[in-house]
Amino acid sequence: MALSTKHLLGIKDLQKEDIELILQTAVQFKEVLQRPVKKVPSLRDVTVVNLFYENSTRTRISFELAEKRLSADTINFTASGSSAAKGETLLDTVNNILSMKVDMVVMRHSASGAPHFLSKHIPAAIINAGDGINEHPTQALLDAFSMQEKFGSLKGLKVAIIGDIMHSRVALSNIYLLHKMGAEVMVAGPPTLIPPYIQQAFGVKVTYQVKEALQWCDVANVLRIQLERQNQPLFSSLREYNLSFGIRREVLENLGKEIVIMHPGPINRGVELDSDVADGPFSIILHQVENGVAVRMAALYLLSPHNH
Repeated sequence: MALSTKHLLGIKDLQKEDIELILQTAVQFKEVLQRPVKKVPSLRDVTVVNLFYENSTRTRISFELAEKRLSADTINFTASGSSAAKGETLLDTVNNILSMKVDMVVMRHSASGAPHFLSKHIPAAIINAGDGINEHPTQALLDAFSMQEKFGSLKGLKVAIIGDIMHSRVALSNIYLLHKMGAEVMVAGPPTLIPPYIQQAFGVKVTYQVKEALQWCDVANVLRIQLERQNQPLFSSLREYNLSFGIRREVLENLGKEIVIMHPGPINRGVELDSDVADGPFSIILHQVENGVAVRMAALYLLSPHNH
């Protein structure tokens, strides 16, 4: 079995079969991660560069760990400490890296479409680790993997995505993936953080009441408020956001049903999620982190030159 694509640029470009293949492969890699010796030689002699033009801790560490577990050779590049800060263009940087005979590039960039641009100009396989406010495909895949593990299937599952939808590449990748896999999606948050066209363009339900979303859903995927992407404040204070849209334990306990809480991290505790929810019995947030390594191993393995 092989993917229908040479790159992982976004969920938008994947077939349902591609998603299923990545999730099945991740199950096998998760078993590897439970062993005393967690390394497999699948990517031996494959060179991967991690090209991060934007701050990232969890995604970058998760990819680095996945690469090491697959025995790949890795090069880490962070733009703040590089020639990019001196004005070198993206293409120059990459051509310099390619002259070092790199097979795969894992890339995060603040410009939407940057990995798509690269894929047209260089022969290496490209994995998008987040581009601007466009997509974050491996996050959606690990979210899907975590939900599938919990529920057995995504078909018919009701998923509410709550919070800053406007600035979230995680939301977009999740909406694409959940629809392809037959789940239902509702977005919830303040009207200022939900794009006005989202209902028509993506066929999702919209509510401005968090309680309504929680009563409807099986899973609540709660997003971080992205203060760094908001040029002007879109709500009056974090305290007010928490009171209106924060997920609190007593609300969950009064729903009369159990739902699962997810969060892509990093969590603003006390803003979109209270600590006793994040660390409580409803949450599968730590499973998401663990599953991230298995899913990224699967993506790297399936896109590696050994499989093409």
